[in-house]
Amino acid sequence: MARRAGPRPTGLPAWWGPLLLLCGLLFGLLWAGPASAHKPSDSYLTLAASGTQFTGRWDIALRDLDVALGLDADGDGNITWGEVRARHADIAALAQAHLVLRADGQACALAVGAQQVDEHTDGAYSVLPLTATCARAPAVLDIGYTLFADLDPQHRGLLSLSANGATRAAILGPQAPQQAFALAQVNRWQQFVAYAADGVWHIWIGFDHILFLLSLLLPAVGTWVIAGAVRGAGASRQAWQPVPRLGMAVWEVLRVVTAFTLAHSITLTLATLGWVSLPSRLVEATIAASVVLAALNNVVPFFQGRRWMVAFSFGLIHGFGFASVLAGLGLPRDALVLALLGFNLGVEAGQLAIVAVFLPLAYALRRSVFYRRVVLVGGSLLIAAVALAWFVERAFDLKLMPF
Repeated sequence: MARRAGPRPTGLPAWWGPLLLLCGLLFGLLWAGPASAHKPSDSYLTLAASGTQFTGRWDIALRDLDVALGLDADGDGNITWGEVRARHADIAALAQAHLVLRADGQACALAVGAQQVDEHTDGAYSVLPLTATCARAPAVLDIGYTLFADLDPQHRGLLSLSANGATRAAILGPQAPQQAFALAQVNRWQQFVAYAADGVWHIWIGFDHILFLLSLLLPAVGTWVIAGAVRGAGASRQAWQPVPRLGMAVWEVLRVVTAFTLAHSITLTLATLGWVSLPSRLVEATIAASVVLAALNNVVPFFQGRRWMVAFSFGLIHGFGFASVLAGLGLPRDALVLALLGFNLGVEAGQLAIVAVFLPLAYALRRSVFYRRVVLVGGSLLIAAVALAWFVERAFDLKLMPF
């Protein structure tokens, strides 16, 4: 006796949930990514404790101060020393309004000395000598940092704090405007954990690094196969097919991530030790170019079956990008290897967290036409377009996108 067919299910397909999550992930990254088109807005804050006083310097990029204060008085696109000197009082007031130091909960008096201009790899910076006088030598220093919080949500203050023979590092900014630092002698484990946390944070806010990694991960849940000869051409065309087992995708991801890790670990170490140095503009522009090529490879597979080689090759240049942040944090010379290891492992932990979120979603959707046409091809083209704009902006110091 034939069984009567039951009613067809009226709910959404099983892959609809993963689809929404994956689209949300990609949209969020692509929406936030253009804000980092130029080299991320950084300032460099260095403080050293001596009894009840903290002395140091604060290096703030002139290009950022120009956005906030309009330093370029004549509007010719060049900021001269005369224009900077004329606004010294305004620059000092801006700094004092956005940096608060508290010793064991009590506010310290902050003074800004005579300013100078220094050149960093990415341009000219105003150098502000700082002196903070506290009521007593603190056991805990609280730092409130809100510089450019209303102008650039991606701005970071790279802190190097020396006290009691140890150097501490931290990334300050809108995401963590208040941070507390115990000034007792830190042990090696605490230094390792601090630099590892900085590494995780850096990869999570480095949208160009994330988009490069995602460009390599998007096709990992499939493989390119020969689909047949093109009529009259005698050549073969390639088609992307979903992998039959999760293990195949995991193996591909493992090869890509391992190659990227090994490559940027090499150049991160070389650059941090001062053995190799490249201009910031060259590094940032090449990183953008790497994202373009990795994304386009998902549409036209000119690196077919060799994504791990692409990851390694361009990972070398990404390592110089990581090094610029690590150098700004100030490495403790008595624990150099430990700080390097901690930061690098933090970067890897951040990457693996991204993989852990992305891979299950991509695997669940791999057989759908939507993934193949919209996510893989459409997403890759969108990534390539954003990265191409980054490349032009970074290489030629232009402003293309209104972000």
